[in-house]
Parts: sequence; structure tokens; C-alpha cells
Amino acid sequence: MIHTGRPNRPPAGGFSFENTRRNAVLESNLSEVGYSAPKARKTGTTIAGIIFKDGVILGADTRATDDMVVADKNCMKIHYIAPNIYCCGAGVAADAEVTTQMMSSNVELHALSTGRPPLVVTVTRQLKQMLFRYQGQIGCSVIVGGVDEAGFHLYSVYPHGSTDKLPFLTMGSGAASAIAVFEDRYKPDMELEEGKLLVRDAIAAGIFCDLGSGSNVDLCVITRGGAQYLRAFDQPVQKGSRQGQYKYKPGTTAVLSEKVTPLSVDVVEESVQLMETL
Repeated sequence: MIHTGRPNRPPAGGFSFENTRRNAVLESNLSEVGYSAPKARKTGTTIAGIIFKDGVILGADTRATDDMVVADKNCMKIHYIAPNIYCCGAGVAADAEVTTQMMSSNVELHALSTGRPPLVVTVTRQLKQMLFRYQGQIGCSVIVGGVDEAGFHLYSVYPHGSTDKLPFLTMGSGAASAIAVFEDRYKPDMELEEGKLLVRDAIAAGIFCDLGSGSNVDLCVITRGGAQYLRAFDQPVQKGSRQGQYKYKPGTTAVLSEKVTPLSVDVVEESVQLMETL
């Protein structure tokens, strides 16, 4: 055995920031040769949720963007966690999808091992611990809503692991427009139809006022009797019909010059043989 003179100590817990200075030096060297460190990409989404008289209502738009390109017009942003627990995801679509799938799997295993239905606070606890562990490298902001034996719950979890618990919440690039609708019209113990209309109007405000949000409005109503996923609950932006004809008759634009270049083509004979199989 080789003794180094150091006592055997267990590794210290927490995060290691030993490479922080090294990364700063590498970034400065990159700038000297004309390169720059990658920057966080702006994402667009409007997600929201409220607590009403009989449960929780979650809402989201359906536009997925890649910078200034609309990648998907009908993206599902409300994800299943448990029969009475769902969550809305904002940020990087892949991060939100995989993170919620992991949470759904963990919650199912926890419920099977304990023999009890899952609690909303359990999902929130696991989410915040996972996101904090990665220090924001997982670009995922979620609103967790559900009904359990302790009542109705609505949490927001930010990419660095911080959480809020409020009767109404919004997140995403259209959150400012949506929260304005909630602050103006929300009231405790709302009826189901009134609550659905309020969440619809909040998501629609994000769709109209934020370029990263658009297409349809999805809702999810969670009560003690179960969850109802209302896919494409409303379409606030309808595609209009073309008003004019934008075609030109042949000859409208004069041909000033014309040049024909002949191309030589070599004809190659090709034969196909079948492979012998047993």
C-alpha cells in the first residue's frame, strides 16, 4: 500500500466550482481569435394555472420555436405526471419533455413502493432538487398542478430550482401579458366554466402579445374525480383567406436576353442483381 500522507476523508458534498477560473480563461482566449462562447437561446411560451372551486386548471399555448422559426404549431406543453398531477413546461422543449418523463417514472415507482397515491409536493420536491443540481443547465421552467389528499396545489419551479406556491401562476415569455389578466379577474372559489374562460383569456393574451407564443390554447382540468385534457380548447388565431390574386400573366416581364448552353450527357447502363437469401 502506498501512503500519500493524507487522511482518508469522504468527498465533500455540494457542487464543485474548481473549473470556473479555467472556463473564464478559455472564454477570453476564444474572444482573441474571433470566437465567442455560446449564449442562451431565447425561447417562447405562455403557460398558466389557477386554483378554482373544485381543483386546478392548467393552460398552455402550442407554438414551439427555434429562434425566429416556428418549429411546431401544435406542440403539447401540458405533460402527464400522475393521474391527478400534471405540469406545464416552458423553455427548451426537449428538456421539459425528458424532465417530466423522469418525474412521472419516479413518482410511479414511489407510489408503488409506498402503496400510497403521490402527493403534489413530492413531485415539486423532486423537480426542484433535480434542477438545482444542474444549476440552470436544464432549461426547463414548469408549473405543477394537481389534487391530492391534502387539497389543491399549484407550484412553479424555475430552472435553478426555486419554487413558488400561489393560487394563480404564469411562466414563459408571454407571462407578463397572462399575469395581467389573472390579476385583473381572478377571484377565489371560481366555478369551472368561469375558470376555464379565465385561463383561456390569459393564454390568448400571451399569444397576441408575444411572438414566441401562438397557435392554439390547451387546457387541463384536474379535480378529485380525475383529469380532463382539453386539447385545442380554443383557436384564438384563425388563418384568414387570401383577398387577392398574386399571379402575373405570361409576358408581363420582358425577357431581355436568352442563352442556351447544351449539356453533354453520358448514358450509363445499369444492371440490378438480386442477392441470394436463405
